[in-house]
Amino acid sequence: MGFKALCFGLFCVLLASHIYVPIPGNIEEHWKVMVLDAVAKTCTFMAICFENMSIMRYEEFISMIFKLDYTQPLSDEYVTVTDIAFADIPVRLYLPKRKSETPRRAVIYLHGGAYCFGSCKQTAFDFLNRWTANKLDAVVVGVDYRLAPQHLFPAQFEDSIAAVKFFLQDKILTKYGVDPTRICISGDSSGGTLTAAVTQEVQNDLEIKHKIKMQALLYPHLQVIDSYLPSHQENEHGIVLTRDIAIKLVSLYLTNDKTFPQAMKRNQHMPLESRHLFKFVNWSVLLPKKYRKDHVYTEPIFGRTSYSLPALMDIRASPLLANDSQLQNLPSTYIVTCEHDTLRDDGLMYVSRLQNVGVKVVHEHIEDGFHGALSYMRSPLYLHLGLRIRDIYISWLDKNL
Repeated sequence: MGFKALCFGLFCVLLASHIYVPIPGNIEEHWKVMVLDAVAKTCTFMAICFENMSIMRYEEFISMIFKLDYTQPLSDEYVTVTDIAFADIPVRLYLPKRKSETPRRAVIYLHGGAYCFGSCKQTAFDFLNRWTANKLDAVVVGVDYRLAPQHLFPAQFEDSIAAVKFFLQDKILTKYGVDPTRICISGDSSGGTLTAAVTQEVQNDLEIKHKIKMQALLYPHLQVIDSYLPSHQENEHGIVLTRDIAIKLVSLYLTNDKTFPQAMKRNQHMPLESRHLFKFVNWSVLLPKKYRKDHVYTEPIFGRTSYSLPALMDIRASPLLANDSQLQNLPSTYIVTCEHDTLRDDGLMYVSRLQNVGVKVVHEHIEDGFHGALSYMRSPLYLHLGLRIRDIYISWLDKNL
């Protein structure tokens, strides 16, 4: 009995040491965020333990938890909700019930989940898309793209662009009563990556007749080539998303090579021939002084590894690597960044790059925000922060789309 108690006590100490992170003082609902962060880190800790004990892989355990939150396509008094397919890609379609004398606006939403988890069927995303359809009287499409590591990059992009191209056909827009001049693509986190990449593709493809009016990137992930930005350092043990977990998930997205995460942690994962790309993510130039703080820019070490990963230099995985001529064609852009977010600087640099080439950008920086806040909009996991980000995003859509 005494030995079991000792083992249990040691386990509790080990668990506490892994999950406890001081919460910044400006965070609203401090205790609730602390509990949610502890729950997220406990799940991560358990997943890693199970993986190390060869019980199940990390991503299998986390995916199992995510799937507990999936919803059915339930219509309500305002919106008809159906699960269908666009070009064999599963989507959830939201159609307002009230009659409209004119063609409607449309929003295509690409959900977050670090490329490995989640679905447009999750409670939070279903709630957001349903809310968008009702408040804007808009047609909304949630895309259920394939997930890593079962499907590595570029499967997620390919599914997203296929669904978008299908929707942009004249016959489909007419079928759902959509105005082809009032379409927005939106996404959060990894969905923000896909949104940026898909929008670049649509706007620069001469064969696509209808273009996107606006894109909305909510705390997006936009590059994989520099893993030691100031936001990575400041939020190394951040709320919900840590630097190590972000690297683990990106690695699962890109490759089956088990040594890749360690090279990425050292920022030594890029090949020698990628040196010319770093001008597109040079934070010492692209970050506003406020966010550079006292950090000193150090160029990553190239050529230390011999990974054959074309994805590392592919703009579909890192939209920040697009050249200026590709960015010039982009539509009006809305970007939300969060101060306490490992991915904060990706969004900030994209704001700079788009503004530098004349793209109209509206940037909302949430000083008390952290990554994944939109996942916390429904009881019992709701946060005022998630609802606040939802409201400013919907307000922007309503005024501009």
